[in-house]
Amino acid sequence: MESLNFLVIGKNQEILDTLKRIIENNEGWNAEIKSDETVCYDYIKANQVDIVLLSSGLDEEFENEIKVFCQNLDKDVKVIDHYGGGSGLLKNEVYALFPNLQP
Repeated sequence: MESLNFLVIGKNQEILDTLKRIIENNEGWNAEIKSDETVCYDYIKANQVDIVLLSSGLDEEFENEIKVFCQNLDKDVKVIDHYGGGSGLLKNEVYALFPNLQP
């Protein structure tokens, strides 16, 4: 299975920890979590990130800025606005971006 590397950004540590666990329960999926928006840009530039997952607690300005930042990179980084709904919804959001990964 192809691996996917996630950067999960949000303000609620408990939710971030849950998302990391849900993501990493999938074979080949890895998650890094960040609650400090200022370090995210450098992290994305320096690491292989396939998906930036936006969680709760972020302000709209940052969400818009990170989306534009990811679009302007030389690498293909997808952004998912994820505000809950369980692991099934998360998988569907990922499979919509990467249909070749569907089992």
